[in-house]
Amino acid sequence: MRTWLLVAPVWLSSLAQAQPPLRLHARLSPVAMDAAMRATIAGSGSVSAELTGSRLIITGTFEGLRSAATIAQLRLSPVTGVRGPAVFHLTVTKAVTGAIEGAFALNPEQIESLRKGRLYIQLHSEKAPDGNLWGWLLP
Repeated sequence: MRTWLLVAPVWLSSLAQAQPPLRLHARLSPVAMDAAMRATIAGSGSVSAELTGSRLIITGTFEGLRSAATIAQLRLSPVTGVRGPAVFHLTVTKAVTGAIEGAFALNPEQIESLRKGRLYIQLHSEKAPDGNLWGWLLP
């Protein structure tokens, strides 16, 4: 009986770590805009993400921007579809077509937000410094 009590915590923790990865995707499309922004905001892209344990790996591409990309961020929204603050910076190609990537260790609150569809990617460009493309990470 004593042996079981010593082995059980190790066995249970290995079960928790053996969960399959959570795979998510985002379609990057222009941020909400008004008529004046149409001359500066355009493009599309897609992102794939995989959560294994607490590690999130993001890879994607974009194209068709009207000016070169400057930054890309992983942001936390209060609810899906609403802007929120940046939590991580991704690596992005500084061009009108390129790649987005990053790897991060998420805390439990960020993992829960990811599972609830509240984390999203936002790509900025030279002519759209407040955001050009965005997309929510969803299963």
